[in-house]
Amino acid sequence: MTNAAPVPSTLAAAAGATNARKTYGVGNSVVHALDDVSISFDPGRFTAIMGPSGSGKSTLLHCLAGLDALTSGSVFIGDTELADLNDKQLTELRRTQVGFVFQAFNLIPTLTAQENIVLPMRLGGDTGDDAWIEQVVGAVGLGDRLTHRPSELSGGQQQRVAVARALASRPTIIFADEPTGNLDSNAGAEILAFMRAAVDDFGQTIVMVTHDPYAAAYADRAVFLADGRIVHDMAEPTADDIIDRMKQIGH
Repeated sequence: MTNAAPVPSTLAAAAGATNARKTYGVGNSVVHALDDVSISFDPGRFTAIMGPSGSGKSTLLHCLAGLDALTSGSVFIGDTELADLNDKQLTELRRTQVGFVFQAFNLIPTLTAQENIVLPMRLGGDTGDDAWIEQVVGAVGLGDRLTHRPSELSGGQQQRVAVARALASRPTIIFADEPTGNLDSNAGAEILAFMRAAVDDFGQTIVMVTHDPYAAAYADRAVFLADGRIVHDMAEPTADDIIDRMKQIGH
């Protein structure tokens, strides 16, 4: 993944949230999954979101991506406030400006790897940028396995397809939710290196939720949540630094 120069971005932030609150329940049973969170993500950077179970990290990711709505506050992608969009506009924004990588791969079993990669664009009637797609497909490193269906691919290969699918539309930002959670350590390291290269070589912006300090160490930045609040923001994290911080927070 060394042929493409990063695409310069004119955005001050690729995405972010301001005074974000997400509340479940009422009265004595109320839970503040997000409690007044304000954060922004710079273009062309790789950010890891970490925290104990129930800290709000997946809730934050889902609200940032427009998969869930805030109780109050605002989230934006690029220069678009998500609250200003109707359902159709939100669906279009997610299709064109957001890439997703999930723990469960979420590939269509009856389609080949290559068909899975271009599916989101095809569903929107968009043929995409053929030269870019070819470059992304080449970067996946699956070679002659692009004609294979998911059942014929290993877990690591399936997740490579999912990452390539997220890159194919040149989104403003990619959200990854525990992308290595179903992979062995070797396959997980390959996916993380691939995502790291997408940032370094393609200028992609990635925000990843993970519980794994070694996965988070691939990022430029690690943000720590506890009880729905941001409790620490670390630049150039190492696995040891992350482990020390997690011990302080209480994992």
